[in-house]
Amino acid sequence: MLSAMAGYSRERLFKDVGSGITVGIVALPLAMAFAIASGLKPEAGIWTAIIAGALIAALGGSAVQIGGPAGAFIVIVYGIVERYGLANLLISTACAGVLLFLLGFFRLGTLVRYVPVSIVVGFTNGIAVLIIMSQVKDLLGLEIARMPADFFSQLRAIGQHIGTFNPYALALGMACLLGLLLWPRLFDNESRYAHALTHRLIRLIQAGEGRRIKRATRVAARLPGPIVALLTLTLLAYFLTLPVETIGTRFGGIPRSLPGFELPDFSWATVRLLVAPTVTIALLGAVESLLCARVADQISGLPRHDPNQELMAQGIANFVVPFFGGMPATGTIARTVTNVRAGATSPVSGLVHSLTLVVVVLAAAPLAVHVPLAVLAGILLYVAWNMGEWREFAELRRASSHYRVIMLGTFFLTVIFDLTVALQVGLLLACVLFVRRMSSLFQVVQVSRSESEARFRLYGALFFGAVAKVDPILNVVESAPQGLTVQLDVQSLQSLDTSGLDVLEQLHKAIMTRGGRLVLAGLNAQPRTVMERSGFLAKVDLL
Repeated sequence: MLSAMAGYSRERLFKDVGSGITVGIVALPLAMAFAIASGLKPEAGIWTAIIAGALIAALGGSAVQIGGPAGAFIVIVYGIVERYGLANLLISTACAGVLLFLLGFFRLGTLVRYVPVSIVVGFTNGIAVLIIMSQVKDLLGLEIARMPADFFSQLRAIGQHIGTFNPYALALGMACLLGLLLWPRLFDNESRYAHALTHRLIRLIQAGEGRRIKRATRVAARLPGPIVALLTLTLLAYFLTLPVETIGTRFGGIPRSLPGFELPDFSWATVRLLVAPTVTIALLGAVESLLCARVADQISGLPRHDPNQELMAQGIANFVVPFFGGMPATGTIARTVTNVRAGATSPVSGLVHSLTLVVVVLAAAPLAVHVPLAVLAGILLYVAWNMGEWREFAELRRASSHYRVIMLGTFFLTVIFDLTVALQVGLLLACVLFVRRMSSLFQVVQVSRSESEARFRLYGALFFGAVAKVDPILNVVESAPQGLTVQLDVQSLQSLDTSGLDVLEQLHKAIMTRGGRLVLAGLNAQPRTVMERSGFLAKVDLL
């Protein structure tokens, strides 16, 4: 914030205010939809967008990132609420905030970038599928009291209640989804829809209505699609008195007052039970926020974000929000991109976004009771579709076997079990396959062999995953006559760990037992340091 405010001008202020208002309007339906899909009241998402959005903007390491509730958290939050209850969700979120702050404080933000892209793609697509599945109930208007958290139980519940299908809800949801898909294309110069619209406008201009049509087109192009869908379809359902479930019929509406500060019941015994969900929220929040910040860097042209500062801000936001009944927050790609494209230049736009939400909620809360849940389901289906990187499935045939195993494994584990299991197994698979790949790069090549001397050349990294490849040298030593000199050309040996050192010590012992000697040639810096520290270097001859 302080860096971005240096040389701040009135022109930048106008841009930030305009972009903040735009993204604030966009954030309203998304915040409500994310909260409802997570099994919470709509105001939980709204207050999270307001409070977390302001804190992340003021304290974060990115100039234009917008924070708030995100679609990626829907599945996690719903599962935690189902398994542990709302109070424990608040505790998990606060504890995750502490973890995020510590990650940033100890400058570990760059470690998040070591998460393989195959894992990120796998769990992102898995979450998108789960979001789509979670919205089938409201999209079809099914009368299910409480949707279960896991995938197969959801399928069973939908099948059991398919007889309560509401065609009006489906019509509203599909109209919303279709409108969101078509709206940006109407004003895209490269779209055939835009060309058809242009020809129509030309005819209207020739009829004498040109100036008014041009002004209306410019205004319409700037209106966010979710807001257009929310307003038009809500009015349609209200005036036609369609028999569909709304925010008012399920939740009774949205409070018109600011949330009160309330301490959740806290005990260390509870915290111990919530380790897995807490780590999941923290890890996903860190990955999402830093990925979002990197996207913002690429499209904004502003100075690069500070990952550690960003994580500390995310931590503070997630620690504070639960005390006001909020849900986990992170950087949001859709709203951040909207913010950048609307002309944002500093974190002021994020603060204006929060203020806009406050004004809209306090002024329009009575109108929210009429919003059909099927419309919010349509918005979430659109979000899930854009979230998924579906092309990655088509590109799998070109990817390596390691990438396919990790990506598909993470995807199916996310869908079938949950994100915690998927991340744990995905990271474990990534580590195992990395060790396998690195061990395949280590090679032992026999250069020459005589009665008195055997020469070998070592390539790559001799570590715990590659020690078995030294066995051929041991076999030569054990089958050779007494007094054999073994020369190892280690000029191409780049790395050595304690397991690799141990196998070299075993080789040296076997050689010395048979009256021979071990000679190392071309020793590099890192292996030399390991050997010196252990005292092994003094036992061998060097060339």
